[in-house]
Amino acid sequence: MNKIRAVRNLRICSKDCLCLYVCPTGATDTETGQIDFSKCIGCGACSKACPSGAISMVPYQYPKQQLKDELVIAKLNKLIQSKAEQEQMAEHIYNSSNNNIEKQLAKAFIRANRLMSEDLYRESGFMLPQSKNTKDFLESLLEQANEEILKKDIEKLIKLLDFNE
Repeated sequence: MNKIRAVRNLRICSKDCLCLYVCPTGATDTETGQIDFSKCIGCGACSKACPSGAISMVPYQYPKQQLKDELVIAKLNKLIQSKAEQEQMAEHIYNSSNNNIEKQLAKAFIRANRLMSEDLYRESGFMLPQSKNTKDFLESLLEQANEEILKKDIEKLIKLLDFNE
Protein backbone atom coordinates (compact mmCIF):
# COMPACT_ATOMS: atom_id res chain seq x y z
CA MET A 1 0.00 0.00 0.00
CA ASN A 2 1.25 3.47 -0.88
CA LYS A 3 1.97 6.03 1.82
CA ILE A 4 -0.36 8.66 0.32
CA ARG A 5 -3.94 8.75 -0.92
CA ALA A 6 -6.21 11.10 -2.81
CA VAL A 7 -8.93 13.09 -1.04
CA ARG A 8 -11.51 15.37 -2.66
CA ASN A 9 -12.67 18.69 -1.23
CA LEU A 10 -16.33 18.74 -2.25
CA ARG A 11 -16.63 22.46 -1.48
CA ILE A 12 -14.38 23.39 -4.40
CA CYS A 13 -15.07 20.46 -6.75
CA SER A 14 -16.45 21.79 -10.04
CA LYS A 15 -17.68 18.34 -11.13
CA ASP A 16 -15.67 18.54 -14.38
CA CYS A 17 -14.71 14.95 -13.57
CA LEU A 18 -11.47 14.66 -15.49
CA CYS A 19 -10.27 12.58 -12.55
CA LEU A 20 -12.59 9.76 -13.66
CA TYR A 21 -10.78 9.38 -16.94
CA VAL A 22 -7.23 9.37 -15.61
CA CYS A 23 -7.61 7.21 -12.50
CA PRO A 24 -6.05 3.83 -13.41
CA THR A 25 -8.03 1.96 -10.71
CA GLY A 26 -11.42 3.70 -10.92
CA ALA A 27 -11.15 4.93 -7.33
CA THR A 28 -12.84 8.27 -8.10
CA ASP A 29 -16.64 8.38 -7.96
CA THR A 30 -18.73 11.42 -8.87
CA GLU A 31 -22.00 9.84 -7.74
CA THR A 32 -21.00 10.05 -4.09
CA GLY A 33 -18.17 12.56 -4.43
CA GLN A 34 -15.90 10.15 -2.60
CA ILE A 35 -12.63 8.48 -3.44
CA ASP A 36 -12.47 4.76 -2.66
CA PHE A 37 -9.36 4.41 -0.49
CA SER A 38 -9.28 0.65 -1.02
CA LYS A 39 -8.78 1.25 -4.78
CA CYS A 40 -6.53 4.34 -4.57
CA ILE A 41 -2.89 3.51 -5.25
CA GLY A 42 -1.64 7.04 -4.52
CA CYS A 43 -0.36 7.74 -8.04
CA GLY A 44 -1.64 11.35 -8.01
CA ALA A 45 -2.98 11.26 -11.57
CA CYS A 46 -6.44 12.46 -10.45
CA SER A 47 -4.93 15.30 -8.43
CA LYS A 48 -2.87 16.51 -11.40
CA ALA A 49 -5.88 16.29 -13.77
CA CYS A 50 -8.40 18.02 -11.48
CA PRO A 51 -9.16 21.43 -13.05
CA SER A 52 -10.56 22.89 -9.83
CA GLY A 53 -7.73 21.66 -7.59
CA ALA A 54 -10.25 19.82 -5.42
CA ILE A 55 -8.18 16.63 -5.13
CA SER A 56 -5.14 16.58 -2.87
CA MET A 57 -2.70 13.86 -1.99
CA VAL A 58 -2.42 13.29 1.76
CA PRO A 59 -0.49 10.77 3.87
CA TYR A 60 -2.25 7.82 5.48
CA GLN A 61 -0.51 8.62 8.74
CA TYR A 62 0.45 12.09 9.86
CA PRO A 63 3.60 12.79 11.85
CA LYS A 64 3.30 13.64 15.52
CA GLN A 65 2.49 17.25 16.32
CA GLN A 66 5.62 19.10 17.34
CA LEU A 67 5.49 20.49 20.84
CA LYS A 68 5.37 24.25 21.01
CA ASP A 69 6.90 26.53 23.59
CA GLU A 70 4.39 28.16 25.96
CA LEU A 71 5.42 31.60 24.66
CA VAL A 72 4.63 30.55 21.08
CA ILE A 73 1.22 29.20 22.15
CA ALA A 74 0.49 32.43 24.04
CA LYS A 75 1.33 34.48 20.93
CA LEU A 76 -0.84 32.23 18.76
CA ASN A 77 -3.72 32.62 21.22
CA LYS A 78 -3.30 36.40 21.11
CA LEU A 79 -3.50 36.28 17.30
CA ILE A 80 -6.60 34.07 17.52
CA GLN A 81 -8.23 36.57 19.88
CA SER A 82 -7.52 39.45 17.49
CA LYS A 83 -9.03 37.46 14.59
CA ALA A 84 -12.15 36.78 16.69
CA GLU A 85 -12.46 40.50 17.45
CA GLN A 86 -12.06 41.40 13.77
CA GLU A 87 -14.71 38.84 12.88
CA GLN A 88 -17.12 40.38 15.42
CA MET A 89 -16.51 43.86 13.97
CA ALA A 90 -17.15 42.58 10.45
CA GLU A 91 -20.37 40.89 11.63
CA HIS A 92 -21.51 44.19 13.14
CA ILE A 93 -20.86 45.97 9.83
CA TYR A 94 -22.63 43.19 7.93
CA ASN A 95 -25.71 43.32 10.18
CA SER A 96 -25.97 47.10 10.32
CA SER A 97 -25.23 48.02 6.70
CA ASN A 98 -27.76 48.47 3.92
CA ASN A 99 -25.05 48.79 1.27
CA ASN A 100 -24.51 45.58 -0.74
CA ILE A 101 -20.84 46.28 -1.36
CA GLU A 102 -20.21 46.84 2.37
CA LYS A 103 -22.12 43.64 3.15
CA GLN A 104 -20.06 41.64 0.63
CA LEU A 105 -16.80 43.04 1.98
CA ALA A 106 -17.84 42.36 5.58
CA LYS A 107 -18.84 38.80 4.67
CA ALA A 108 -15.41 38.26 3.06
CA PHE A 109 -13.69 39.58 6.22
CA ILE A 110 -15.81 37.27 8.39
CA ARG A 111 -14.84 34.25 6.30
CA ALA A 112 -11.15 35.18 6.07
CA ASN A 113 -10.83 35.75 9.80
CA ARG A 114 -12.62 32.47 10.58
CA LEU A 115 -10.26 30.54 8.30
CA MET A 116 -7.19 32.23 9.77
CA SER A 117 -8.41 31.46 13.30
CA GLU A 118 -8.90 27.81 12.42
CA ASP A 119 -5.40 27.65 10.94
CA LEU A 120 -3.95 29.26 14.06
CA TYR A 121 -5.81 26.79 16.29
CA ARG A 122 -4.42 23.91 14.25
CA GLU A 123 -0.93 25.37 14.51
CA SER A 124 -1.39 25.60 18.29
CA GLY A 125 -2.02 21.86 18.40
CA PHE A 126 -5.81 21.91 18.48
CA MET A 127 -8.19 20.45 15.89
CA LEU A 128 -5.67 17.98 14.47
CA PRO A 129 -7.40 14.65 13.81
CA GLN A 130 -4.65 12.66 15.51
CA SER A 131 -4.06 14.98 18.49
CA LYS A 132 -4.81 14.36 22.15
CA ASN A 133 -7.07 17.43 22.09
CA THR A 134 -9.28 15.78 19.48
CA LYS A 135 -9.39 12.52 21.42
CA ASP A 136 -10.29 14.33 24.65
CA PHE A 137 -12.99 16.30 22.83
CA LEU A 138 -14.52 13.16 21.30
CA GLU A 139 -14.46 11.38 24.66
CA SER A 140 -16.22 14.35 26.29
CA LEU A 141 -18.88 14.20 23.56
CA LEU A 142 -19.27 10.49 24.24
CA GLU A 143 -19.92 11.18 27.92
CA GLN A 144 -22.55 13.82 27.05
CA ALA A 145 -24.30 11.89 24.26
CA ASN A 146 -27.88 10.93 25.07
CA GLU A 147 -28.75 8.88 21.99
CA GLU A 148 -27.31 5.40 21.44
CA ILE A 149 -26.82 5.97 17.71
CA LEU A 150 -24.77 9.09 18.46
CA LYS A 151 -22.66 7.20 20.99
CA LYS A 152 -22.00 4.44 18.43
CA ASP A 153 -20.95 7.02 15.81
CA ILE A 154 -18.57 8.73 18.25
CA GLU A 155 -17.09 5.38 19.32
CA LYS A 156 -16.62 4.44 15.66
CA LEU A 157 -14.82 7.73 15.00
CA ILE A 158 -12.56 7.25 18.02
CA LYS A 159 -11.62 3.78 16.72
CA LEU A 160 -10.98 5.08 13.19
CA LEU A 161 -8.64 7.91 14.18
CA ASP A 162 -5.03 6.99 14.77
CA PHE A 163 -4.13 9.11 17.78
CA ASN A 164 -0.40 9.59 18.14
CA GLU A 165 -0.12 11.46 21.42
